[in-house]
Amino acid sequence: MEGAYVRSAFHHGITTIEFYHPQSNSLPGKLLNELAQAIHGAGNDTASNVIILRSAGEKAFCAGASFDELVAIQTKEQGLDFFSGFAHVINAVRTCPKFVIARIQGKCVGGGVGVAAAADYAIAIESAEVKLSELAVGIGPFVVGPAVERKIGSAAFSQLAIDAASWRSAEWAKRKGLFAEVHPTLEQVDEAVRHLADRLSHSSPEAMAEMKKIFWKGTEHWDVLLSERATISGRLVLSDFTRQAIEKFKSKK
Repeated sequence: MEGAYVRSAFHHGITTIEFYHPQSNSLPGKLLNELAQAIHGAGNDTASNVIILRSAGEKAFCAGASFDELVAIQTKEQGLDFFSGFAHVINAVRTCPKFVIARIQGKCVGGGVGVAAAADYAIAIESAEVKLSELAVGIGPFVVGPAVERKIGSAAFSQLAIDAASWRSAEWAKRKGLFAEVHPTLEQVDEAVRHLADRLSHSSPEAMAEMKKIFWKGTEHWDVLLSERATISGRLVLSDFTRQAIEKFKSKK
């Protein structure tokens, strides 16, 4: 965790939340909880009208779950607690009355795809790729699945979930609706993020909050649903298959 962080900055009606982890911006439990709290905090701040969610660096946007923490899980309760971290982040975005713009500067893996899908509007660089790698290590994208499926549909979600070893391009993600915009350079991504955030910061907070309720209609049961999904992942992560698969993956790094 050395050097890892979640930071929030406020400027002219815009709250920027940035997370970082030295292992390709993976998300251990502590960062997941801090990220959910930061989103809740910005959502409750009446001075803030829009949220930008980003990660540090220029490579991976988010590598998903921390493998170090996955292999350290010893009980179903610990597994539930860890995977509930992703549920808390997704539900924080879902219930936040402010629009969340995701700045995607690199690859999204597993839970990282879920974070991108939960955002209300994602702007990505052309070199960004996405992959739901969970099945390859014996788990499955259970917790992030509802957010991904909501954004790209059941057919595209099942393709990502089943073909867990293959990357999909940013253009594919845009066609399926995961990314709203794709730009050739990081400078253009940042300009697009700034332009949209600035415009939304001057829009009606009440109107945007009502729009968000409409956009997320039908997800009111997700507090329970995502907890149930976290229970499945928390059980599967204890299997011999998953432990061996994770160790094999770590040995290749």
